[in-house]
Amino acid sequence: MEYLGQRSAKEVFEELYHRLLNMGYLPDEYFLLSEDWKDGRLIPEEADFFCCTDYGESEGIFIDGYLKWFKDGKSETRKFFTAKTLGDTGADLDRMHLIASAITKAFHGYGGQYARCIRLGEPKEGGDMILNLTPKEQQVMIDALLERRESLIGKVDAAEQMLRRLTGSITQYMDTVGAKPMTLSPFDRTMLAIRDGELETFKRLYPDAADHADEMLQEAAGRPGNVGRKMTALLLASIDRYDGESYLAASKRAVDTGDGERVKLLMEQAGSHVPELDPEYYGKVIQYAVSEHHQKMANELVKDSPVEWISHAPPSLLSLAVMWKLWYFAESLVSKGLAPGVEVVQILTMLIRSNDAWVIEILLREGMEIPKDYYPAFRACVNNNSAEAAKTLIDYGFDVDAYCAWAQQYGKPDEGEQKLVEELCQYAAEKKAKETPDGKAS
Repeated sequence: MEYLGQRSAKEVFEELYHRLLNMGYLPDEYFLLSEDWKDGRLIPEEADFFCCTDYGESEGIFIDGYLKWFKDGKSETRKFFTAKTLGDTGADLDRMHLIASAITKAFHGYGGQYARCIRLGEPKEGGDMILNLTPKEQQVMIDALLERRESLIGKVDAAEQMLRRLTGSITQYMDTVGAKPMTLSPFDRTMLAIRDGELETFKRLYPDAADHADEMLQEAAGRPGNVGRKMTALLLASIDRYDGESYLAASKRAVDTGDGERVKLLMEQAGSHVPELDPEYYGKVIQYAVSEHHQKMANELVKDSPVEWISHAPPSLLSLAVMWKLWYFAESLVSKGLAPGVEVVQILTMLIRSNDAWVIEILLREGMEIPKDYYPAFRACVNNNSAEAAKTLIDYGFDVDAYCAWAQQYGKPDEGEQKLVEELCQYAAEKKAKETPDGKAS
């Protein structure tokens, strides 16, 4: 075996979230990663994990997950996640304890055996089992017992959740259904293999489900962890064409996993897999990363993207960067050719009203294009009473006299606007007087 280093806490959490979701064990109120572990922080080496389950002080029941490790000979313990249900009955407490048990098994278990007590050659543990069923799952169980010949295809999600808890692996179930009345299509079996993380089973099944390539790619791209990354790469290597909207959806699901390398893979291969690819595809993926608070990933994607990817991105991406005051990100976008287009009025207005007019000069210096005859941009500065922003536009070539002639269509300005325009005209005149005949400052 070769030690490859520690996994990021975000990746581990996303894989745990995915596992609980597919088991029907995701707490109904929330399941959140602690702030300390975001932004790519790695799990400490030799860290142990444990859960605590208890009633909240005011409402609901909580599961707090902790990581514990030694640093410089001293023990450190940090909260890893918090899960909550609003219910506070005895049944709710039992269910939360079962969820905590499933989480502990996910960290410490291996097919029913646990690392502290595995002995070679021994069979997996057997015996009794504690099972909590939702009313929907109970009805599925009753239906299956009363009518064995009725297909459960329409209830496959509930059936999958039960069977994962009953067998430990959905693929063990799939191996037994062939001789029974209920059958699953190759596509159903492949999707279950993706959700269960059974890579070898997936390799065997997915070629027979190629007609559903779009659905498989979305499911694989959204499966956290190294297994999901490998499944995504296999589908891209084996299947040539995908629908554009489905490919974008798969890319967004890859963003949700927090796996930047997987997103880059999808972006790099989009042109060869999607006929007539939407030029805004790359920008839409990056914009989704920003909107879902994967800012570090978004920065890396812009950094590694060629100019033609960014220059065709939707202008709303730049508006979003300005709205959230992501200055470095905004600079990177305009330096790679993203033009604000008609969004420029909104962008200038946001910068002025948030007292960030100084950013306008930086963006212009980095290459942000504002046509010198696009007078609504200058009008945004005047209407918001920002001499600083207007003077910056004058420095970059805006003609105040031409603006005044254009602005006459809106009638006579009020006293405050008129005073500002006069100040700007004087500024432009003084600037012009200082310039040499070749247009450079003397």
